[in-house]
Amino acid sequence: MPSLQQQVTSTDSYNYLLFLPNGLHPNGSRNETQEPLLPTIVSLHGSGERGSYLNHVKKHGVAKVVEQQPDFPFIVISPQCPRGEYWNIERLSTLLDEVIASYPVDPDRVYLTGLSMGGYGTWHLAAAQPERFAAIAPICGGGNPAQAHKLKNLPVWAFHGAKDNVVPSSESEIMVSALKAHDGNVKFTVYPEADHDSWTQTYNNPELYEWFLQYRRQPTLD
Repeated sequence: MPSLQQQVTSTDSYNYLLFLPNGLHPNGSRNETQEPLLPTIVSLHGSGERGSYLNHVKKHGVAKVVEQQPDFPFIVISPQCPRGEYWNIERLSTLLDEVIASYPVDPDRVYLTGLSMGGYGTWHLAAAQPERFAAIAPICGGGNPAQAHKLKNLPVWAFHGAKDNVVPSSESEIMVSALKAHDGNVKFTVYPEADHDSWTQTYNNPELYEWFLQYRRQPTLD
């Protein structure tokens, strides 16, 4: 079965897998009037998928889900972090600029998610640039609670396995508590029997994508 995702090479950010729903193909700029602007998910993988072979990114996460769903209603961008590195905010920001310029992305409906190392990347990128996203879903990751105030206006749904022995669930709990202290819009799902793999059931659940679509990017408030 041919892949539903294209491999895209970027010189300034990260190479990535691109999924375009309903057979859309990137031909020309996003300003072409015949293409409606679409909701978009940026999905960050974990440490095990780092490297230079893009198909590894399909092992887990949204990149795995869309291989079976040609009618998946989002553009999906799944970058690959090089071996030995961690997600870099500046390079991810450059990637997002490139994607918005190249495809029919609705900039008011860009959603960020990631698992494990990508969960950390999700927390950190969202705290650095909360104005770029409509909602985020970090899975079995963690962030800096001192930055939680920057996320108070951004809808967050965090996930973790109670039996995670790689990234303890306390990492998510710390961020959720910090957000609640700032009256943030935060949901937290703990899977009582899950270990580190709390992402499979999360990404297989249609409720996550329905939740994303409830939200649009909020105007920046000073």
